[in-house]
Amino acid sequence: MPTPATLPAPAPIQQLHHYAYRARDAEETRRFYEDILGLPLYHIIQSDVVPSTGEYCPYTHFFFRLQDGSFIAFFDLGDDEAALPSPNTPKWVNHISFRVNTEQELENTKARLEASGIEVLGVTDHHIFKSIYFFDPNGIRLELTAQLADEFEMLEESKTAHARLAEWTARKEVWRRERAEGKSSAPLKPQRNDRPEVVARSQS
Repeated sequence: MPTPATLPAPAPIQQLHHYAYRARDAEETRRFYEDILGLPLYHIIQSDVVPSTGEYCPYTHFFFRLQDGSFIAFFDLGDDEAALPSPNTPKWVNHISFRVNTEQELENTKARLEASGIEVLGVTDHHIFKSIYFFDPNGIRLELTAQLADEFEMLEESKTAHARLAEWTARKEVWRRERAEGKSSAPLKPQRNDRPEVVARSQS
């Protein structure tokens, strides 16, 4: 087996190329992403066989382009079925966030979405950015984010990220042992609360 020292360096990953989801209906999805969010439909691939696995599964694979040249993509499998939500994961966990330039653009997009009958949460203040949240026609949670922190502030944040994650990992090892011994059943809480101003609705 080769050692890490003899392996080639990892390729410099430049940007997200595309993220793909299952769509219930291609035209319904196009109306949402192109007509409301303004992402142009850019490319379509149709086939009966999946190239990577060789399995038979007819599909229409279609892509919407973002300003940086990356894409969000979908598969319409021709059966009017959307992907089922994960039964053990809250709806707010799995999502994709798109960056916009200003807080005003957040407000403008919120107005467009609400005019189309789409429920929007926010604007939510996350300190380093502000966001709005909503669901697409396929039940996918989306976020639009306006960055507030500049490059220097984010660089400063990055200097403590490994240490904070290492502390979490060490505490999780203790929690796993205690759980295995029957001493704990509750999920592990983080060692620090970065959002003390946010109060749970059940507590307010």
